[in-house]
Amino acid sequence: MSTPPVAPTPRTSVKAGAVDVAPVLLGVAPFGLVAGVAAVEAGLGLPEAVGFSTVLFAGASQLAAIELLGVGAPGWVAVMTAVVINLRMAMYSASLGTYLTSERVGRRALAAYLLTDQAYALSIARFQDVRRPPVQRWWYYLGAGGVLWCVWQVTTVLGVVVGDAVPEGVPLGFAVPLTFLCLLVPTVTDRPALAAAVVGGAVAVAGEPLPANLGMPIGAVAGVGAGYVVRRRGRATWG
Repeated sequence: MSTPPVAPTPRTSVKAGAVDVAPVLLGVAPFGLVAGVAAVEAGLGLPEAVGFSTVLFAGASQLAAIELLGVGAPGWVAVMTAVVINLRMAMYSASLGTYLTSERVGRRALAAYLLTDQAYALSIARFQDVRRPPVQRWWYYLGAGGVLWCVWQVTTVLGVVVGDAVPEGVPLGFAVPLTFLCLLVPTVTDRPALAAAVVGGAVAVAGEPLPANLGMPIGAVAGVGAGYVVRRRGRATWG
């Protein structure tokens, strides 16, 4: 007689999220160091850099805002740039929200604060994978997002403190695209996903010269549209 599956608990769900996010940290840690070094080069001290990282906690937009402040751009320009880069989070939150609708407002607010590309991708992949043991979704997300948050803050501080000691030849910046590639490849499992990845990436690269990093949100919208069109055509052909 087979053993019935063990019901997930908050503890096992948090642990599952932390375990799943562990490989991604190999790319997140150098990314955080880059953010810390950039803060120093922009003239920020340790308190300002830590405050910036804690409040914003937004990777690419954090780097963009720091660079703009470093060259003397007005504060509103840095803020609007960060907002534009993070527009993709609106799509992430709409998708993730369907799995967290039963949670209290406070928990959903915390989930919004911890929302990153990595936490979103890992959580959606786990929630949709019926072959793996079930988890309590909010606790799983907290495990993945919370560990990411802690590592990001620690490595940002390290970047501020010891950034000057890192040799210039060490390609810390390569960790940024590597992290996203590690998240992307396992999710490309069908034609709509492939179309979304190819079109979204191509449009984002083509739009790189656009101001305020507009190429990124435009690429995200184009990718979603391409995936939707391919899925609809597939249904029409097969159905």
